[in-house]
Amino acid sequence: MTRRQLPLFPSQPEEPKDIHRRTPLGATFELFERYLSHQGKSENTIKAFIGDLNLLAEHSGAEMTVGQFTTTSLNTFLSWMEVGRGVPCSRKTYARRVTSLKVYFKWLKQIGALTHDPAAAILQRSGPAPLSHVLTSDEEKAALYVAQSFRKGDEHDTRPELIFRLLLLTGIKKGEAERLKLSDFDRSNPEQPTVVIKHKAKNVYKERRIPLEKDILSLLDAYVAQYRPKEAVFTCTTRNLEYILTDIGEEAEIPFKLSFEVMRWTSAVRDYRAGVDEDTIREKLGLSRTSWYETSAKIRQLSEQVERSS
Repeated sequence: MTRRQLPLFPSQPEEPKDIHRRTPLGATFELFERYLSHQGKSENTIKAFIGDLNLLAEHSGAEMTVGQFTTTSLNTFLSWMEVGRGVPCSRKTYARRVTSLKVYFKWLKQIGALTHDPAAAILQRSGPAPLSHVLTSDEEKAALYVAQSFRKGDEHDTRPELIFRLLLLTGIKKGEAERLKLSDFDRSNPEQPTVVIKHKAKNVYKERRIPLEKDILSLLDAYVAQYRPKEAVFTCTTRNLEYILTDIGEEAEIPFKLSFEVMRWTSAVRDYRAGVDEDTIREKLGLSRTSWYETSAKIRQLSEQVERSS
C-alpha cells in the first residue's frame, strides 16, 4: 500500500481568508507568493521576498505563528541577520529584507489575519548607500585584454569577451542577461545593431532598445558557433557569469571584485563622461524618473572619482 505523504503543516490554508493569527509562519508562504504574483512583482523579486521569509523561518522557526511576531522580535531577527548569522549582509540586502517584512506583515493585516502590523514600526537605515566601484579607462582596457585572452582547450573562449563587452555597452542587470535571447539582437542595420531588453512591470511587458558597436555581431557569431545556444544567449547560470567576471578582474589585477553591479555603474559613468544625454542614460538603464534622481547624483560622483584617478 502506498503511504500518502502528509503536508508539512496539517492546517495548511488554501485561501487568504483561512489565515489567522495562530497560523504557522511557514504555512503562509505559498499564498503570499501567489499574492505577490497577482501584484505584478517580477520573478526575481518574488524569489527574493520568499527567500527573506525563509530566513525569518530559519531564525524564529517555521512553526511560529504569525500572531507571535512583534516589532521587537523582528528587530532581533534583523540584528541576527546582519551581525549574528556570520554571513555578510550589504546595506542593499538589509534594506530589501526590511521591505520584505513590511510587505508581508502589511498583507497579513490587509487580509484580516492580524489586527496589528508589527513591521510597520521597523525603520529603514538612514543615509545613502555606499558608492559602487567603477573601472577607469586603463582598467577597462586591461580587463578587455584579459577577457580576449581566455582559452577553452586549444581555442579562444569567446564567452568572457562577450559578457564583458555586452555589460560594458549596455549596463544590463544579471536577470536581464539571464533572459537575453538570440532573437533580441536586431541586425537590420549592420552599421548600428541594437539589443532589445524586455522586462515585466505590473503585468505589463516593456522593452528598451540599446545601441551596440557593430563589431560585436561578429563576436556574437563566433560565440554562437562555439557554444551553439538554441534560444537563450548564455547557456550557463548567472552565477557562472559572475565567476567569469571575477576571474577577469583578478587576472587584470583590478583592485576590487568585478561584478554585474560594477559593470552596470561603469557603463553609466562611461556614457556620462562621453557626454551622453542623462535622459538617454536613464532610459538605457531602465530607470524611472523618481529613481534617477539619486542614481544620477551617484553617477556624477563616480565620474569625478574616475577623473581624479585617471
